[in-house]
Amino acid sequence: MKNFLLFSALRMLGVPRWMTRLVLLVALATPFSHLWAGTLTGRVFSVADGDTITVLDASRKQHKVRLQGIDAPESRQAFGNVAKRGLSDLVAGQQVEVRFEKEDRYGRLLGVVYAGGQDVNLAMVSRGLAWHYTFYQRDQSILDRQRYALAQQQARQAGIGLWRDAQPTPPWDFRRQGD
Repeated sequence: MKNFLLFSALRMLGVPRWMTRLVLLVALATPFSHLWAGTLTGRVFSVADGDTITVLDASRKQHKVRLQGIDAPESRQAFGNVAKRGLSDLVAGQQVEVRFEKEDRYGRLLGVVYAGGQDVNLAMVSRGLAWHYTFYQRDQSILDRQRYALAQQQARQAGIGLWRDAQPTPPWDFRRQGD
């Protein structure tokens, strides 16, 4: 059923039939496209920026979560506040599920956030509020890599969000510049 829904969604997005068949074939060939180390369920307590949230679990413990597979503009960067507001609109105060594999060097869980069944990480890329973070794409399933790359391409072509700028600066370049 999930594969049929994915196939239908890709067709509705205008993805060529051959590409949807390829994606469907990959999805069928890898039923467990991603093995998760854990799942966290809780309410979003705060949104730090466009790719970091704090989730409060049932025991009222706070967990910092870094959205895996994306990189949003830094707070001091163009569209940084827009990305934070966009993420807040999607998850602030909401019950979420976080599927994670590991922690980053700052002790944050690296995971995919779901709110109401929606992949929030992917939604941020689709809305032009974050980049698909290809430097760490090896941590994503093949299917997620394709979905995130396609979402970024479509947002860029539509000129939405940060893609309104002629040449938006990726956050990893912004951080390297030390601005």
